[in-house]
Amino acid sequence: MDAVRIPQPRGRSRSRPRRLAGDKGYSYPWIRAWLRRHAIGAVIPQRSDQAARHRGRPLAFDREAYRRRSIIECCVGWLKECRRIATRFEKLALNFLAMVKLSIIQRILRILFSDRA
Repeated sequence: MDAVRIPQPRGRSRSRPRRLAGDKGYSYPWIRAWLRRHAIGAVIPQRSDQAARHRGRPLAFDREAYRRRSIIECCVGWLKECRRIATRFEKLALNFLAMVKLSIIQRILRILFSDRA
């Protein structure tokens, strides 16, 4: 989370997102407490085994924001199909990041210049 930089129209970039979306695997009290301490909204569905802890009151959850998370999931799924990235041939972080950027450029060009468009 410390490497996140969110560009703003004016001024310096923000280093903290407003909200963080995660699946049920991130629904732990210590993760939610960390997000609260850093003033980051949690968009994480509650696990079924946690319902009893809140005395029937479910945790706040924004369904629409959670649905937008699928865009990122699709992108990560596509990146995992790129063999060079999935197997992490590049050992240095700098080279790995360069290959991720090249893969994204390749994906954008494929979408822009496809025959189906």
